[in-house]
Amino acid sequence: MVAAVAGAPGRAGRGHTEHGPLDHRPGVKKTALRPHLKKCWTIPPKANAEFAARMEDVLAVYARPFDPRVPVVCMDEKPYQLLDHARAPIPSVPGSDLKEDCEYLRCGTCSIFVWVEPLAGKRRVIARRQRTRIDWAHEVDRLLTSDYPDAKKVVLVMDNLNTHTIGSLYEAFEPAKAFSLAQRLEIHHTPRHGSWLNIAEIELSALTRQCLDRRVADLDILNTELAAWQQAANADQRQVNWHMTTSDARTRLRHLYPEF
Repeated sequence: MVAAVAGAPGRAGRGHTEHGPLDHRPGVKKTALRPHLKKCWTIPPKANAEFAARMEDVLAVYARPFDPRVPVVCMDEKPYQLLDHARAPIPSVPGSDLKEDCEYLRCGTCSIFVWVEPLAGKRRVIARRQRTRIDWAHEVDRLLTSDYPDAKKVVLVMDNLNTHTIGSLYEAFEPAKAFSLAQRLEIHHTPRHGSWLNIAEIELSALTRQCLDRRVADLDILNTELAAWQQAANADQRQVNWHMTTSDARTRLRHLYPEF
């Protein structure tokens, strides 16, 4: 849709200027301002030493060779709203798509946790009723005692949520166990406004498109769906081939570094 143009009496509303129809002007679709549209974007700070330091730290982790004794695991989480149909959908038939009523019922919220080992092509996904420090701590306990019981240490890459700290372990467990778990973790945080560096965020994006494109009303049903997606993804051993290096960052993202 082309906006009406001021001036040129009698032509307003038809998308014309004194030079002719806007539709025929080359490049107008790419250069025209569209103030009615916006994108939610992660805008990193410019010339920020803290951002550059954390970015290079994570990139160095991703450059490490595969070592089953010290696996690199990325984690992320997202809120999810449980929804049910207010009216039964009309099933699809030849020549007519499935129809869902635009009205829905809210059935509460939960949080989906994703743990992915990029070089092994392995991930674990689970939904919990909440995303408290206690929830995160119990997921870390499962990571270390069930997923990687024989690993000397787990290198954990994640974002800066206030629940993602060693202190959460001490809120969930008695000191001896919390300390024991903490000693087997090597934590690396992505920069603030730099969550794109977290490979688990890529997995969450794929999960959302492939598994969460419909209404799910019950937490148990959601976990059944997540388990099926996890099993299929792990069976494919879909690895993540991370290409960006520290050298690339210093060249392509030099605006993020302080100038001397």
